[in-house]
Amino acid sequence: MAGQLLLALSILVGVHEAGHMFAAKYFGMRVEKFSIGFPPKIFGFKKGETEYSFGAVPLGGFVKISGMVDESLDTKELSEEPKPYEFRAKPAWQRLIVMMGGIIVNVVVGIIIFIVATYVYGSEYFPASEINKNGIVAHELGREIGLQTGDKIINVNGKPYEKFPEDVINADVFLTDNNYYTVKRGDSLITVKIPSNIAGKLSEDKNNFISAITPFGVEAVEDGSNAAKAGLKPNDKIITINGDSIRYFHELTAKLESLKNKRADLVVEREGKKLTLNPEVSKEGKIGFQPKMLLETKTDYYTFGQAIPKGTTEAFAVITNTVRGFGKIFKREVPLSKSVSGPIGIASKFGSQWIWQRFWFMTGLLSMVLAFMNFLPIPALDGGHVMFLTYEIVSGRKPSDKFLEVAQKVGMVILLSLMVFAFGNDIFKKFQ
Repeated sequence: MAGQLLLALSILVGVHEAGHMFAAKYFGMRVEKFSIGFPPKIFGFKKGETEYSFGAVPLGGFVKISGMVDESLDTKELSEEPKPYEFRAKPAWQRLIVMMGGIIVNVVVGIIIFIVATYVYGSEYFPASEINKNGIVAHELGREIGLQTGDKIINVNGKPYEKFPEDVINADVFLTDNNYYTVKRGDSLITVKIPSNIAGKLSEDKNNFISAITPFGVEAVEDGSNAAKAGLKPNDKIITINGDSIRYFHELTAKLESLKNKRADLVVEREGKKLTLNPEVSKEGKIGFQPKMLLETKTDYYTFGQAIPKGTTEAFAVITNTVRGFGKIFKREVPLSKSVSGPIGIASKFGSQWIWQRFWFMTGLLSMVLAFMNFLPIPALDGGHVMFLTYEIVSGRKPSDKFLEVAQKVGMVILLSLMVFAFGNDIFKKFQ
């Protein structure tokens, strides 16, 4: 998880700061430093007027442009007359483009990642007809809103859906109001309303809502695991645990959860024969095998021409959903503590296995989120600089260097406070 997060951040910070650097160099500004990561410096080199380096703190980066009040708060040159190569000596419109450079590059990179991922991987899903053979598993949050295991979701907001989970579990359903599912329960059709505060609860654990009721087999057995020691093999079919019949994967996980730190009596079917195995169940409720889900999936593949509009739409949907999420926070429908994640929380979203499809999806998502967050009008962020430069262009009056210095300090305090909150929130959630 840490490796994936560091690689993603290095890519995104690198292209973001490069956007500032190349725009500045294009307009003849002197770029003193370009760093991926914050000091202390691990290594670097100097080419021309610019020192390029990697820092030991891999949670960001920076570009030092001569004559600019930035996060370094190095203002010793500001008492002198502006030199032609300095940021402050250039027209406001050029300075605005430089400050927008990182945001624009993050948006472009995010769009490219989503387009290429859509083209390469396509879109895999369960057809609604396949899901409704057995219905859904209602986990804790699903039960909380009134769903039950075995329910068959027929409609979303009164309309039939095609893809699960894409059409059933998405931002349009959770970040807007007055949404509902129509489910078939036995012979009855029931309306289950989706509360407006569900998004905050889902942000903690999306796997705690609903999933498909899925027949399963044994795909692979982890080397050295309790399952391997007990003799479980690929293609085995688990029939019973401690005498209870097992047909679906959620029945298996529930039974193993009740047998933590105990031995389980498994009856498995192997090549037409029934065998009894006795693996020990770990404290996490697992025995150590990878299941093969036996529901049929479909994958929609796209030509590159089709992937361009679809990938672009998905990229900008990240920003739209982020804005919706902020709206939920301001309305107090979603607690801030449930919505803010620091590096620990973000790393966990990558998962403990390195799966390239998920890595690129998360990297594209982070690129769009970073673009949005950097555009916020907070001093010390690009958006703060954009706000002051826009004021200068519209009014014709430039804020004083002293005002910009004070604003930068205030912005740094705000950002550091948010970072401390995000780190603390991650740690708190881990030990809840």
